[in-house]
Amino acid sequence: MKIVDFHCDTISQLYDIRESGENINLKQNRLHLDIEKMKKGDYMLQVFASYVDLRSNNKPLESCLSYIDLLYDEIEKNKDDIGIAYTYKDILTNIENNKMSALLSIEEGGVCKGNLSLLRDFYRLGVRMMTLTWNYENELAYPNGCFYDKEKNERKGLKEKGFKFINEMESLGIIIDVSHLSDDGIYDVYNNTSKPFIASHSNARNVCSHQRNLTDDMIKKIGERGGLIGVNFYSSFLNNNYKSSDISKIEDIINHIKYISNVSGIDCVGIGSDFDGIDCPLEFENSSKMQLIYDEMKKSGFREEDIEKVFYKNALRLFKELI
Repeated sequence: MKIVDFHCDTISQLYDIRESGENINLKQNRLHLDIEKMKKGDYMLQVFASYVDLRSNNKPLESCLSYIDLLYDEIEKNKDDIGIAYTYKDILTNIENNKMSALLSIEEGGVCKGNLSLLRDFYRLGVRMMTLTWNYENELAYPNGCFYDKEKNERKGLKEKGFKFINEMESLGIIIDVSHLSDDGIYDVYNNTSKPFIASHSNARNVCSHQRNLTDDMIKKIGERGGLIGVNFYSSFLNNNYKSSDISKIEDIINHIKYISNVSGIDCVGIGSDFDGIDCPLEFENSSKMQLIYDEMKKSGFREEDIEKVFYKNALRLFKELI
């Protein structure tokens, strides 16, 4: 079963490990994801996030550009196996050439410093998806954990520049990613856009109450718009009884897939592993064994056509419309 995964932090990890002096590459490594593991797992496309922590990084723009440069360098070295996708047509061309695709995203809209020209430059560099925030407030919006203050009558959603950014992102063809965004911010995106948007690596809050997860109403609104929710494999987002160090279980991943599909239909569910951005052990170890999820979905009663939608067909439909 082919796989499209909407989120991993592998490139940022590779860069940081190299900076520590270790020789590591995208072809084959000790991380959750590399090209050889992707081939074993039957990947069609991986979205590679350029992830930046604003609080610990005093040069976020430069770091983001360095991560993007690293991805391009690694793709060039492995061009027989994988190619950058800028458009839906590129994905189809790579399939025809028996190659996987890499699609570039940014995880932290703050790297743009509120500057629309930088957003446009990132588009020119191949960025086709971006979260408005990570875990910290920036020029665009507030992150998860910032909620409406009833006493002060203060909203914690998009800021003035954030509204300008989502308008420009829709115009350019950069998919708006609401993972990590505050509740108010998610509704701001819904109420001020017309195209589908995505929560690339988020789960259902009614299954696991973590603030990073989505309420039923958010799930419905993303589905109504034709958007997608990539189910996250992090144990703390899967089960209320888990700690971050607990093992991520296939059963819990499937529970979120079932729940989201029951709330808003199978057409809004995808995969958003968060490989190499999560620090918990995985029941299935790494990306090479993703087919174990397929096997368990079959055993749990999912129809083949619905598994295809979750694994890759919903994603292709979204890319066809937006990029």
